[in-house]
Amino acid sequence: MDGNLSPLVILCVALLPNDLLLSSAAFLEPFDLLYDTAVHAFYSSDYESVVRYMEGALSSHREARRTRVRCRLRCQDQHPFDETFSDLRFFDGVLRRAACMNACIEAKLGIQSVHKVSDEVTQDFNRRIPYNYLQLAYQKLKQPEKAAAAAHTYFQANPEHVEMGQHLEQYKDLQGVEENQFVDWEARPHQQSFTEAVKLYDRGDHEGAVTLFEDALVEYYKADVDCRALCQGPQKFEGHSHIRYRYSLHEVMSDHFTQVLHCEHECVRDLATRPGRLSPMENYLPLHYDYLQFAYFKVNMLEEALRCALTYLLFHEGDEFMTDNVDYYREVLGYDGSPREEAERYLTRHRLELELLLMGSKIMGVDFTEGNYWSSTGGRDDSNRIPSGTDGWMEYVPISEKKNMTVIVSQQLKEGGHLLYDSVQLVQNSAALNGTQRVLLDQVISEEKCAELRNLAHAVTMAGDGYRGRMSPHTPNEKFEGATVLKTLQYGYEGRVPMSSARLFYDTSERVRRIVESYFMLNTTLHFSYTHLVCRTAITGQQDHRNDLSHPIHADNCLLDPDANECWKEPPAYTYRDYSALLYLNGDFDGGEFIFTEMDAKTVTASIKPKCGRLVGFSSGGENPHGVKAVTGGQRCAVALWFTLDPLYRELERLQADEVIQALDTKSVWGHGLNINPKDEL
Repeated sequence: MDGNLSPLVILCVALLPNDLLLSSAAFLEPFDLLYDTAVHAFYSSDYESVVRYMEGALSSHREARRTRVRCRLRCQDQHPFDETFSDLRFFDGVLRRAACMNACIEAKLGIQSVHKVSDEVTQDFNRRIPYNYLQLAYQKLKQPEKAAAAAHTYFQANPEHVEMGQHLEQYKDLQGVEENQFVDWEARPHQQSFTEAVKLYDRGDHEGAVTLFEDALVEYYKADVDCRALCQGPQKFEGHSHIRYRYSLHEVMSDHFTQVLHCEHECVRDLATRPGRLSPMENYLPLHYDYLQFAYFKVNMLEEALRCALTYLLFHEGDEFMTDNVDYYREVLGYDGSPREEAERYLTRHRLELELLLMGSKIMGVDFTEGNYWSSTGGRDDSNRIPSGTDGWMEYVPISEKKNMTVIVSQQLKEGGHLLYDSVQLVQNSAALNGTQRVLLDQVISEEKCAELRNLAHAVTMAGDGYRGRMSPHTPNEKFEGATVLKTLQYGYEGRVPMSSARLFYDTSERVRRIVESYFMLNTTLHFSYTHLVCRTAITGQQDHRNDLSHPIHADNCLLDPDANECWKEPPAYTYRDYSALLYLNGDFDGGEFIFTEMDAKTVTASIKPKCGRLVGFSSGGENPHGVKAVTGGQRCAVALWFTLDPLYRELERLQADEVIQALDTKSVWGHGLNINPKDEL
C-alpha cells in the first residue's frame, strides 16, 4: 500500500473543523477492557482493584455514550442539509457530518474500533452485572453504604435475584446505613421523576405531583433526542453483503435509513421500559398528561387541565371519559384550549415515521407491523369521570396500577408414551409436577455409566465452554465448565480420553432423545439442537449466606417477562427449540435443585433433587419457566440437551459427530484424521 491518500480521505480531512484536528492525548479507556480486568481481579480476591476498575468501566461506559450523543447532535446542527436540494448538496452534507462526527468522537475516545464491544459485554451492562461484582467488593472492603447502593442498583434490573433481595434486607438492618443510601445509580431521570410524581399523586400532594410530572415530561423528550442520536451508529444488514456492492446506491441507502428509522421509532418502547424488563409500561407517555389533567384540576388550574386533557386525546382520539372531562373544563372556563405543542410535534413525526417505515420495509422485502405503543386498555370506569355540573372527582385508580395478566394457553399435547428401555422408571408426570409437558424419570443410565461420564467431564470440560469463555456466566459464586459431543470425540481420537467414554456420551444423548420423543408421543422426528456435558462447581469462600440461583429463571425458546406474564418468542432466544432435557450424573453436592416456576419467575411449582440417572424432560416454551438453585458445595454434573422439530435447525456439531461415529463403525477414520470444526452455539 503506497503513502498516497485517496481523494475521499483528503476530502474528509479538509472538511474537519480546526478545533477537531487537535487530538487529545488522554483518550477514554475501553469499558470492556476495564470490565474484564475488574472481573479477573474479583476472582483473585483483589477487591480494591475490583472497585477501581469496575467503577472505571461504568464511568467509561457512560462517557462513551454521552460522547456519541453529543457529537452526533453537534454535527447535525453544524452541518444541516441545504434547503436547495440536489444530489451533490445532499452528499456534501452527509460527508461533512461523517467527518465531523468521527473527529469529534475520536477526540474523546481515540480510534473507534478499539471501543467495539461484544454483544455479551453489552448485555452484561444492560443487565447491570457490574453492580453485582461491585456490591460484593464493597462488602469485602467494609463499605456497607456503597454496597447497599450497588445492590439496590443491581436489584432494580434483576428483581428475581433472591440473594440480592436478601442482601438488601441485611443492609437495611446494618447500623449506619440510612434509607436514603439505597439509591439507583443508573436511574433514568424521566422514569425516576414519573415514579416520584405518582407517589405524591397517591398521597394527595397534587401540587408537588404537577411539578414532578412536568419535570418527567421535560426529561422524557430529552431522553428521546438522545435515544435517536444513538440509533445513528452502524447497522446490521442480515443476509446482505453491501461491501461487495451487489446493490445500487439507493437500495443500500434505503436499507440503512430504514433500519435507523426503525431504531428511532422504537425509542417510544425503550423510554417506557424499566431496566431489566422486556415489555414497556402500559400507556406510558399519555399517562403523564392523564395524571396532569387531574392534578391541575385538583389545584384549580383548569386551563392547564384542559390542555393536558386535549393532549391525551391526541394519543387516544375519542376516549369517552377524557372527552367528558374536556367538555366539563370548557363548560366551566367558558372557552376552549389547545393541546401541548411538544406532543403535537412528537405525534406528527411518529406518524410520518410510520409511513416511511412501511415504504422502506416494502422496498427491503420484509414485513413491518406497527407496535402497540400506547395501549388504551385500563381506562377509567364511567363512575370515575367528572360528572358535568359537579365540583369534585370520584376516586381515581391510575391505569399504571392495573395489571394486565396474560396467561399462555398450553397446546393440547400428548404424553405418557412408551419409555423404550426396561430399566427406566416414571417418577412424576406433568400433573404431579404441577405443569404441562413435564416428566421426571429415574434409572435412565446406571451408576457405572454416571461415574464414567463424570470422569470424562473432568478430562474434557473447559471453563466457560458454550458461553465464549465466561467462567461464571450466571453467578460469580460458581464456576461453569462444559464440553460438546464433537469435542469429546476429538479427544477420544487423539487418545486424551478413552474412546469408549466419548462414545458413551454420544450414545447416552441419543438414548435421551429417543426417550423424550417417545414419552411425549411426537409424530415427527426430534432433532438435536445442542448437547452439552456440563458441571457447576461452588467456589470456596463465596458461599456464606448465599441464596441466589445457579441459573436464573428462564424459558428455553422465548424471553421470559415476569412483569407482563409473557414469554416473547423472538431473538436472542433460541426460538426453534421445542423440547429440553437434563440427565443428572450425581447428587453428592449441596443445593443445585432444579425448579419449575410460574410465569412470575417466583412461585415454585416443582423442585427436583438431582441424582445419578435422573432425567427431567419438558417442552421448551413459556409454559415451563425453570432455573437451578445455588450449588453451595461440591460439583453438580449433567448432560444438558435441547431438541428441535425443525430439521433446518439441527445441530451442526451433531451431524459432524454422526459422521465420525459412522466412520468409526466402519474403521474408515483411522489414518485419515478427524475433520472437526467446533461451533460455539450458546
